[in-house]
Amino acid sequence: MAQVKEFKTEVRQLLNLMIHSLYSNRDIFLRELVANAADAIDKARFESLTTPELAQEWQIRLEVDKENKTLTICDNGIGMTEEEVVENIGTIAKSGTKAFIQMLEARKDQENIPELIGQFGVGFYSAFMVANEVELRTKKAGSDAPAVCWKSKGEGEYELDTVEKTTPGTEIKLKLKEDAELYMESWKISEIIHRYSDFIEYPIVMPEVKTNEDKTETVTDRVLNSQKAIWLRKASEITDDEYKSFYGHISNYGGEYLKAIHMSAEGVSEFKALLFLPKQAPFNLLMPDIQKKGLQLYVRRVFITDECKELIPDYLRFVNGVVDSSDLPLNVSREILQENPHLDKIRNAVTGKILSELKKLKENDRDTYAAFFKEFGKVLKEGIHTDFTNAEKIKDLVLYETMNTEAGKQISLEEYVNAMPEEQKEIYYISGEKREAVEASPALEYFRSKGYDVLFMIDPIDEWLMQSMFQYRKKNFKSITKGDFEVEGSADALKEAQEKFAGLVEFLKNTLGDKVSEVRFSARLTESPCCLITEGNALSPHMERLFKAMHQEIPVSKRILELNAKHPLVEAFAAVYSKDEKQPELAAYANVLYDQALLTEGSPLPDPAAFAKQVSELLLNAMAERRPR
Repeated sequence: MAQVKEFKTEVRQLLNLMIHSLYSNRDIFLRELVANAADAIDKARFESLTTPELAQEWQIRLEVDKENKTLTICDNGIGMTEEEVVENIGTIAKSGTKAFIQMLEARKDQENIPELIGQFGVGFYSAFMVANEVELRTKKAGSDAPAVCWKSKGEGEYELDTVEKTTPGTEIKLKLKEDAELYMESWKISEIIHRYSDFIEYPIVMPEVKTNEDKTETVTDRVLNSQKAIWLRKASEITDDEYKSFYGHISNYGGEYLKAIHMSAEGVSEFKALLFLPKQAPFNLLMPDIQKKGLQLYVRRVFITDECKELIPDYLRFVNGVVDSSDLPLNVSREILQENPHLDKIRNAVTGKILSELKKLKENDRDTYAAFFKEFGKVLKEGIHTDFTNAEKIKDLVLYETMNTEAGKQISLEEYVNAMPEEQKEIYYISGEKREAVEASPALEYFRSKGYDVLFMIDPIDEWLMQSMFQYRKKNFKSITKGDFEVEGSADALKEAQEKFAGLVEFLKNTLGDKVSEVRFSARLTESPCCLITEGNALSPHMERLFKAMHQEIPVSKRILELNAKHPLVEAFAAVYSKDEKQPELAAYANVLYDQALLTEGSPLPDPAAFAKQVSELLLNAMAERRPR
C-alpha cells in the first residue's frame, strides 16, 4: 500500500516557485533530467569496474506517448533504494536549496534564473515546470531491495510504494501540462538535446516510426546526441556553439565563458584537458559550503568524478573543465587520488597553463583582463598565500587602485615599480575598507608631496595577504600607517620638537591613557595636525574590524598618536597648555584631537555622542570669546 508523505518546507517552497514563477526557459527541465540520468550511469559504470556483472550497454532513452500526453526519461544507471529516494527527492538537506529559494524570491528579473537550477543541485524539481504530475520508478543496481515508485503532483505531498521492475535504473514519467505539449514533438526534443546534452558520452535514444513503401511501420531507435569527447578534438575543429554547449554542460552555470584552453601533455604524464575561464563569477564563488570544487576527471574516456579537487588549487576554483588521463588506473579510489603522483604532475601542469594564459590576457587585452580580475581577483589573490611555488607569477597578475589612479582604474605591481622615482626604495601601501576612506588618510600627505604613489589595499583579503607578500622584484612592501617613518634630514627637527613640546606630549599620553601606547612627532604629516599609527606587527584597525565581523575574539591593539610639529593647531594647543597646565578644557581638547585622528582614517568613534558634545562646547566657548561685549 502506498505511503503518503509530506515534503519538507524548503521543498514545498521550491515546488511552488517552479510551478508558478519560472517560465522564461522551460527547455532546461530536459537538460536537467538527462544530466541526472547521465550521472546515474556514471555511477553504475564506475561500480561495474569492480562488479563486472553490472556492466551493460549504457543508454538514456526518451519515450513519448501523445495519446496520454506523457514524456518519459529512462536510464539504466545506478538506481535508488527507497531510503535514497526519500533522502534525495522527498527531502533536501542542502543549504544550496535555501539559497536558491531566497534568490528566486529576491529577484524581480527572472530571465536567467532557470539557467542556475543545476548549479543549486535542484534540477529534478524543474520537471514541475512542465508537468502536472511526475512519477519516478527506480531499482538499485546490484541490490536485492524492491523497486520503488515515487509520485507527486507538486502540491505538498508525495506517494511512495514498491513496484515490479526487473531491470536496474530509473524512469521518470512526466504528465505534461496543456501549455507544455510541445515537448512531445520529436523536433523540439532533438533541438534541446543537441543544444544542451550533445556531449554526454552515452547515447540518448528516441524511438522513431518510419512508414515503409508497403504501408507497414518500422520502429527504430534514433540517437540524438553526437557523444563526441570534445576535449579529444582539435581546437580548429570545434565551433563556438559546441564550446558554449559543452561549457553549459560542465559548469551548470548559465553565464558565458571568457576563454577555452586546450592542453595535451605527453611523456612522463600523459593527459588531455579542456579548461574554461568564465566571464562572470557564479553566485557561490565565496560560499564554499555549497560550491563544487575541482575539475571533471576521466581515465581513458571513463568518467571517474566531477569534483576532483586534487587537479587544481583552490584559488583557481572558478575554472571549469575536463582532464582525461592515460596514466591513472580505471579503478582509482578517492584515497589513491589523494596520493597519486600523476595527479601532482597534472595539477602542476594545469596550474602553470592557466596562470600563463591569464598573463597573456593581461598583456594582450587589458580591458578584458581588468573585467575578469574584478570578478575573480579576490579568489586569485589567495594563491599568493597558499601556493609558494607560483606566488611570484600570481603577483604579476594582481591589480590595485592607487593614490595616483582615478577611482576604479587599477595598475599591476610591475607598472607600479616601473613608475617609481629612482630615490624610492620600497613599495608603499595603505589598507582600508574602501577607496574613499584610505584616500582621505593624513598618512598619504608626505608621499603625495614627494610624488610617490601608494597602493590602495581595499579588498578584505589584501591586508591578510601582506603577511605573505614580503617583496616584489626585490623591493619590500611597507605600510604607510605602520611602524617608524624616517625622512632624510628630519631626525634633528623631530628631536627638537619632542624636547620643545615634552610637557604637552606627556599630558596627552596621560590624558588619553589606554587609548594610545605612545605620543610622538613625525615627518609623516605635512598638512594634518595628527594621525594614528599601528606598531610594527600589531593588527591594523581594518584587520581588527574584519576579525570582529567573523566573531573572532582578538585583543584591541593600542595605537601611536603622531603629531605634526608645524601645524597651527598643535602649536596653539602647546601655547594654551604652557599658559595653564590645569585648565579643565585641555582634557576635552586632547580627546577631540584623538577622535579627529580616528575620523580621518575612517575608523568609528568609540563614543560619537561624547565627541559631538565636546565639539559643541568648544564651539560655544570660542564664540563666547568673540561675542561683542
